[in-house]
Amino acid sequence: MLETLFAPKSIAVIGASRTPTKVGGIVLAHLVASGYGGGVVPINPFADEINGLPCFATLAAYGKEVELGVIAVPRDLVEQAVRDAVASGVSALIILASGFRESGEEGRILEEKIIDLCRKRRVRVVGPNCMGILDTTTPLNCSFLGDLPPVGNIAVMSQSGALCAVLIDLVVHNRLGVSRAISMGNKGDVSGVDVLRNLAADPATKVVVGYIEDISSGDDLVRAAEEVSARKPVVLLKSGTTEVGQRAASSHTGIMANPEVAYGAAFRQSGLVKADNFDQLIDFGKGFSLQPYLKGDRILVISNAGGPGTMAVDAIFEAGMRVAEVSESLDLLGKVNLLGAATVNNPVNVLGDSRPELYTEVLAAGLNNDTVDGVVVILTPLALTDPKAVVDAVSGVANSEKPVMLVMMGGAAMVTDTGSLPCYSIPERAVATLRAMLDYGRWRERPARVVNRFRVHRRRVERIITRSQRVGQLYLSEVKSKAILKAYGFRIPEGHIASSADEAVEIGSRIGYPLAMKIVSPDVIHKSDLGGVKLDVANSQQVRDGYDLMMLRIRERVPGARIEGIYVEKMLDRGLEVILGMHRDPQFGPMLMFGLGGIFVEVMDDVAFHLAPITYDEAMQMLLATRSYEMLEGKRGHSGIDTHAVAVALQRISQLTTDFPQIQELDINPFIVGEVGLEPVVADARMRLSEPLS
Repeated sequence: MLETLFAPKSIAVIGASRTPTKVGGIVLAHLVASGYGGGVVPINPFADEINGLPCFATLAAYGKEVELGVIAVPRDLVEQAVRDAVASGVSALIILASGFRESGEEGRILEEKIIDLCRKRRVRVVGPNCMGILDTTTPLNCSFLGDLPPVGNIAVMSQSGALCAVLIDLVVHNRLGVSRAISMGNKGDVSGVDVLRNLAADPATKVVVGYIEDISSGDDLVRAAEEVSARKPVVLLKSGTTEVGQRAASSHTGIMANPEVAYGAAFRQSGLVKADNFDQLIDFGKGFSLQPYLKGDRILVISNAGGPGTMAVDAIFEAGMRVAEVSESLDLLGKVNLLGAATVNNPVNVLGDSRPELYTEVLAAGLNNDTVDGVVVILTPLALTDPKAVVDAVSGVANSEKPVMLVMMGGAAMVTDTGSLPCYSIPERAVATLRAMLDYGRWRERPARVVNRFRVHRRRVERIITRSQRVGQLYLSEVKSKAILKAYGFRIPEGHIASSADEAVEIGSRIGYPLAMKIVSPDVIHKSDLGGVKLDVANSQQVRDGYDLMMLRIRERVPGARIEGIYVEKMLDRGLEVILGMHRDPQFGPMLMFGLGGIFVEVMDDVAFHLAPITYDEAMQMLLATRSYEMLEGKRGHSGIDTHAVAVALQRISQLTTDFPQIQELDINPFIVGEVGLEPVVADARMRLSEPLS
């Protein structure tokens, strides 16, 4: 528990200063000004009194136990200050100084030394390199983040101290209040996961907004986020997700599974609300703070002008939501009360000279209508409009069942207190907030996760992987990859490796035409690009010609390649080609991919990702998330495929890659899927293993 940080019985400011511009002076002044009711102990060997408080040379000289110590001394004095504080019996420390891990190797060593010292005595540490914490309920302000903000229900967490201050300022600028705020800094001890769990238990916090740069353990974040998101929304902005990976990915999945994709998948699975920028961080936090989350996707738009209403409708469609089809009751209300020139469909245009009561009549009808899940109310600064009167009237009608978003388009003429209604400058921002609230609501109401386990031949896979790692073959051939997949329940076409043209002809005659022929070499990963694949081989002469030509091309194009032979395989009936894949993210583990296969995966870039382990419902959601789902379903002139079989295949890959962390990448491309009742088949596959543990 971190409650000692936010509600300590006593606080020592170690490095308190009489100079108001020094960190120790600022922190002490903020603490006193916050109205903190516990004991405040300034520590400074060169002063007897600071700000009217008795000052002590050391904590030992004070002689009484202090729960929280705020260390506000330069870096070179921090270690000794920590030793003194730990020896005196503090329960928690906030280390403000910079110059530790973020500054280089010397700073990293010093930070680890200090944190290790504290852990041995079970002292929790915020920082170093942070700006402190504040709590408006206690109240206390142990920071140089600024004055204590107004009391509210938004908690702020940030790895960057400067951006923590920015977030607090923006919350206040939007006429909202803060419950708690914590600048985590280097997270030497107290991590983002610790903070999330603390804020989940804080009764004064309704929504958490935060900024993070790095995560030490993706698994811990996902587990903690699932716990917290089940109780309250958490909106996070994550930076540093566009860096190029340190290794060159060998699979389609690995190439497409960049850090941005990994964090997106982790956020969706754990219920975190992902903000793409600072505007969204505040927009989403504002919506969750003031309104209930959205339980359906049907939106009513009320506006005093046609153009803004149309903008809102466009934004609703682009966000994947629907414009509510208002029922007869709302339509009749509009016909009775609206002027003849006004529109009574959705969006409802109440015209520029409408009285405030007309807004409320339409809004009340919408909120009481079963076809409406949320409302966007738009106001523009027309001559006969009284913004304050309209806002007051609308606020009086809004209820706690369905979210109402207010859009005040304009500048100085639209400045007014919007009270309990979240206010946005343009319709697109209000709609984006509704979309975030819808996604969170759906996550909250999702069915219980049930991860299926299939009967498989695990020992067979263990042998293949162990032998391959032992001889240094980390890129598994198609033959070995298919053997692994067969052990996990995938259908594999009959095929064998031929070491001569005669043997290839014999295999072809035995398994039947048409055939596929593919080079087998640990040095040839992308076979098609190098002339190592021949399809639709129809007779023995084509087998001989294909064998000789393929061997010649590979030896010319990849001199010195180790060639194990040519894989001769039965070609089966064609269906739709899709790709199933897995890339093991260093933070979050196995990340599954689905999309159209063959050349489409590169051309269309229409893929969906999800972290393993995966449920059947989540696998189906992956299919639904692609733009090409209508093609899978059988629309636009295409016959449908067995989407259930694809979802099951994704679950089997999920089980395989969670069972065997040695598998770093996996591609099944193409995975050929036919109509319902036809078993899908693995046409091609590849895997990459990790280096064996020494």
